[in-house]
Amino acid sequence: MTRVAAVDCGTNSIRLLVADADPVAGTLVDLDRRMTIVRLGQGVDRTGRLAPEALERTFAACREYAAVIRELGAERIRFVATSASRDAENRDDFVRGVLDILGVEPEVITGGQEAEFSFTGATRELEGTDEYLVVDIGGGSTEFVVGTEHVEAARSVDIGCVRLTERHVRTDPPGEAEAAAIRADVRAAIALAEETVPLRDARTLVGLAGSVTTVAAIALGLEEYDSAAIHRSRIPYERVAEVAEALRSMTHDERAAIPVIHPGRVDVITAGALVLEEIMAHVGAKEVVVSEHDILDGIAWSLV
Repeated sequence: MTRVAAVDCGTNSIRLLVADADPVAGTLVDLDRRMTIVRLGQGVDRTGRLAPEALERTFAACREYAAVIRELGAERIRFVATSASRDAENRDDFVRGVLDILGVEPEVITGGQEAEFSFTGATRELEGTDEYLVVDIGGGSTEFVVGTEHVEAARSVDIGCVRLTERHVRTDPPGEAEAAAIRADVRAAIALAEETVPLRDARTLVGLAGSVTTVAAIALGLEEYDSAAIHRSRIPYERVAEVAEALRSMTHDERAAIPVIHPGRVDVITAGALVLEEIMAHVGAKEVVVSEHDILDGIAWSLV
């Protein structure tokens, strides 16, 4: 086995996985898996730059992760950065800071690479061979990936829960016009993705990342966030639509009172839920298979 450390730095959160990977047995055993909301993409859609306070929040999390990696003795480290750092004019400041703290240069990957990692992480453990549509709803972008054992087509589009919230939400709770504007952006992005990805051909829809897992936790009626209960759960479309509408009608404080919503997602979960609902409606998915294994797991496997 090889002990690896994978870091995934997105628009809303930064996450760490330290695991023992056994390519022969096909197992990835978690030693430490953690997530910190840093909102690296704060204001990027508007300014095109990473805010100084967002960079400092991210570097603070990196210092914490560096201590964990040292303590557990990971042999290989890979740090992958996605949507926000792709878009930012000052991403060199981000690269230098991470290199100083962790000793590895962050790889600002393309949407296609992001899709490959997400697909591998989500489907490697699923039984049988199926045609999957893997949807990774992030803070700045959403990846659509179709494949069986390997990626056959993929597209990254700029609809994420942070980006859409910053772009359209002005009232609390969001009004119907604001929700309609989010839905319009999502539908346009889906049409763009469908130019290169056959979204309706897959038999199984697999949903990844915090927006999807949070919607699943609410739909399942969990009193506290339970990864084991959420992982591989199947949430019907009707239930997703109910949760999305309920979230849209709530104030910030009402959403904050729901124990399964991480404090860093309270202000953006409504947009994330609307993205998931629109995707399911478009492809005609009766349910979504929810995976707690995603791009982070794919990054870890790439190190073996």
